[in-house]
Amino acid sequence: MTKLPTADERPARAPLRVRLRPTMQSDIEYVLSIERDPVNLPFITPWERTQHEAAIRFPDFRHFIVEGGTDLSAVGFLILIGCKSPHQSLELKRMVVQAKGAGFGRAALRVAKKVAFDDLGAHRFWLDVKTHNTRAKALYDGEGFVVEGTLRESVRTARGFESLIVMSMLQSEFAQRRAQGLELAA
Repeated sequence: MTKLPTADERPARAPLRVRLRPTMQSDIEYVLSIERDPVNLPFITPWERTQHEAAIRFPDFRHFIVEGGTDLSAVGFLILIGCKSPHQSLELKRMVVQAKGAGFGRAALRVAKKVAFDDLGAHRFWLDVKTHNTRAKALYDGEGFVVEGTLRESVRTARGFESLIVMSMLQSEFAQRRAQGLELAA
């Protein structure tokens, strides 16, 4: 019988190379294509083209293309809302990644947290996730987001009414995770 290596015996994986770059008008077709992909549709409420175009221009939003891998090709997108909020409460409105299970979502979320807290001065960084989106919920749990509650049957979809779990992270929690080496350095 072959013995599998323990976590201590496995070679360390190189950190996944990911960056966020501002979405340009020329990226909108790409954004719409992955947002409308049947694999992603059950987990999001897609926007119209005009909503994405407005998010690129409106100062309260940050619309990013997630670039990853050795060639830094487009692997997804994410949107932050509330960037000018006097309450310093930013929302991760949407994150869609093409290649599931490759680590790009986790890496992009870590960069998004760094942007939210370090660059945009967030006190609170929050999101909502559909209750049946167990993969995303597990990611957010693993990345330190705390469940605040459930918005019961708050979104009407083709499947009927769906509930959303609201999760957040406070700046103090982010700082504590950073001190433990769980977040990107400042």
